Amino acid sequence: MSRYFINLNLRVAAARPELLKRHLIQGLPVELGLDPLLLDATSVAWHRELAGRLEAADVAATVHLPFFDLQPGSADARIRAASLDRLRSAMDIAALYAPRRLVGHAAYNRFLYIRSFPEWAARAADTWAGALAGWPEHPPLCLENTFEIDPAHLAGSVDILRQRLPRAQQARIGACFDVGHWFSFAEGRARGNLDAWLDALTPYLLHLHLHDNDGTADQHLGPGQGEIPFAALFAGLAARNLTPTATFEPHTPEAFAAALAFVQAHPEYFAV
Repeated sequence: MSRYFINLNLRVAAARPELLKRHLIQGLPVELGLDPLLLDATSVAWHRELAGRLEAADVAATVHLPFFDLQPGSADARIRAASLDRLRSAMDIAALYAPRRLVGHAAYNRFLYIRSFPEWAARAADTWAGALAGWPEHPPLCLENTFEIDPAHLAGSVDILRQRLPRAQQARIGACFDVGHWFSFAEGRARGNLDAWLDALTPYLLHLHLHDNDGTADQHLGPGQGEIPFAALFAGLAARNLTPTATFEPHTPEAFAAALAFVQAHPEYFAV
């Protein structure tokens, strides 16, 4: 199985086919972003045809599930129902791509639920369990940190979801550690708490999102173009005997080139 992927938002790819072609021509493993606007504008046949092209080119895929405005742990039952509906329909499309991983935002809002995380996490677990119910043999689902500043909230979300599911599914629920979000949104640059995040996520870590920034914003630069300590990250993973898969998330041609250069410079990080 490929140990690394490079993201491709499908709405962007539909508008700029050359971005898809570079994956097909170079055989680059891809993390497909299921943008909700694209999902509403395309048919099952469109996705089935694209999945066939990826398979024919032997391009391994992961799928990033929709996240715009979704609130799986909302206290408002109508918002949860809308989130579940979107995730269920996205799961149906994701299955067409036979993905190696599924990634979804945990989406804990500390401002709204700072005093009620356990209740929020229980509702979120019910939503995710409902989304997975129609796909018992789903690939690993990795919940990703976005604006969470405490790793216990991501770890707790994963743990509570595991408890909600049958035993056979529990090991296929894990965490996606987005190092760019940690460094900027979670103030990782200022706090210097990489080890605390790795310690908290060790029992759950299945996947990484790799992109760089200077700590001030979520800039989606290539590794080495910002200030994230990637050497310390991979040393920390090795010290904990962790070998997660990873997706690079470059947003510019320069960042894309830097991601490929990083893989070539550090084959030991991504050896199968």
